[in-house]
Amino acid sequence: MINDEGTGDRHAALASDARRQVLDLLMGSATPLDAAAVAARIGLHVTTARFHLDQLENADLIRRAVGRAGTRGRPRILFTAGPAAREGGAQHDLSRVLATALAEDADSGRARAIRAGETWAESYADELRGSAAEGIAPLLSILDRLGFDPELVSAVEPAPASEAESAADDGASDGASDGVADAAAPLITLLACPFRADARDAPDVICSVHLGLVRGVARELGHDPDQVGLRPFVGPELCHLHLGSEWAEPSPPAG
Repeated sequence: MINDEGTGDRHAALASDARRQVLDLLMGSATPLDAAAVAARIGLHVTTARFHLDQLENADLIRRAVGRAGTRGRPRILFTAGPAAREGGAQHDLSRVLATALAEDADSGRARAIRAGETWAESYADELRGSAAEGIAPLLSILDRLGFDPELVSAVEPAPASEAESAADDGASDGASDGVADAAAPLITLLACPFRADARDAPDVICSVHLGLVRGVARELGHDPDQVGLRPFVGPELCHLHLGSEWAEPSPPAG
């Protein structure tokens, strides 16, 4: 299961679509590329390209080397994909194969995917033990380390049924949105997803794994897992995670 710090850093780095494009470019290039070449081929400003290259290097997904062209002046810094990037590509292929297999179930793989996510959550049991009093913070920490870029929103009313139906019609997987929270329940926006490409291809499976993960974490923290709901792709790069009203912070005493 994914609880290794280095793996979490790689997932966080790949939560950006632009960084995934940079990595894909380097993986497909027969020769090392510098920041200017990366920027030109993807259509980025060179400063932005350097930023993404730094993030990928910090996650150990790419490597840099000094280009020796035999000329005076500042040497070129060249980048290549590292072994960890090749490993990530193999993992992507594996997840796609598994998602395709699960999608053949009568429920498009939802039930088994949720159970897989709940099993994933068990790997955090020791970390979560005794942290129930910390409220939502332990869940936010796990989501952040995995690269979901979570942000806690103040308690909100649940979306009207018509809005939920519209989201489903737009391609969101309502199959992973069971248990949408009661009124005044906290909402977590997920601004990134390290598995977004896979989720777009197989939302019933991939998003259900994520739902199972959060439900498992909720159980470890002493909350009702059935009150957790996930509404994926409410925007092109945005998902909503709804928690039960029991997660809401208590109101301060009046007066």
